[in-house]
Amino acid sequence: MALLTFIKDEDLHKHVSWVLSYIKQETEKSFYKNAVDPFSAVFEASIQGITLSKWVELERVRQGQKSMQNKLGDFHQRILGSMPGWEDLGTGHLIDIRNVGKKIIAEIKNKHNTTKGSDKVVIYDNLKYALDSEYPGFTAYYVEIIPKNRYIYDKDFSPPDNKTHTVRETVGRIHVTDGKTFYALASGVPDALKQLYEILPQITGDVLGKPLKVIVNDPFYKEIFEKTYS
Repeated sequence: MALLTFIKDEDLHKHVSWVLSYIKQETEKSFYKNAVDPFSAVFEASIQGITLSKWVELERVRQGQKSMQNKLGDFHQRILGSMPGWEDLGTGHLIDIRNVGKKIIAEIKNKHNTTKGSDKVVIYDNLKYALDSEYPGFTAYYVEIIPKNRYIYDKDFSPPDNKTHTVRETVGRIHVTDGKTFYALASGVPDALKQLYEILPQITGDVLGKPLKVIVNDPFYKEIFEKTYS
C-alpha cells in the first residue's frame, strides 16, 4: 500500500532525499565561507555556558536550517508537480507547475513573507502574461505554503505596485492561496498537506537510516501543524 494516495512512494523519497542532501552539502560547504564571527562565538558560548566546539555544532545546525528554508519552496513544488496530472516545470519558467487537465498553473513559495511586495507584482504580471499568452482559459495561483497569521484563504490576487501607487486589477483568474488549500485542490484530498506532514518523520528516518520516533512522540509534533493552519 502506498504511503500517500496522491504521490508515488519513490517520488516522495526522492524529494525528501534531495532536501536532506542539499542541506548537508550546503552546510559543510558554506560554514566558514559565510564569515563566522569569532567574537560573536565567544560571547554566545559564554552566555549559553557551552564550549566553542558545541557552539560550532549548533551554528552548523542553524545554518543548515537557513539553507533548508531556502529550498522548501522547491520541495513543495516538486511534491505538487509529482501528483497525478501535474507537471513540475523546474526553474527558468514564468510558472512553477501546471495541470493541463484541471487548467491550472501556479507559482509556489514557501512562506507568506518569502516574497517582497515588489516581487509579488512581478509574480502577478508573470501569471497574467502566462494566462494571456500560453494558457487562455486557465486559472492561476500564487501559493504561500505557510500562511500569515494561521489563516487559510483562496482569494483574488491583486498586489499593490508601490512604484505607480496602484493596485493590479482583479481579473478573477489569478488567486492567492495557502498551502493547505492548494494541496487539497491539487490532490483532491482535503487533508493532503497534513498527511504529508505526518508521514515526513518516517520518510526522513528512512533516508537518514535512523528511526525518528522521538519526533512523532513529541507533544509538539501535531500542535505545530495545527497552530500553523487554523
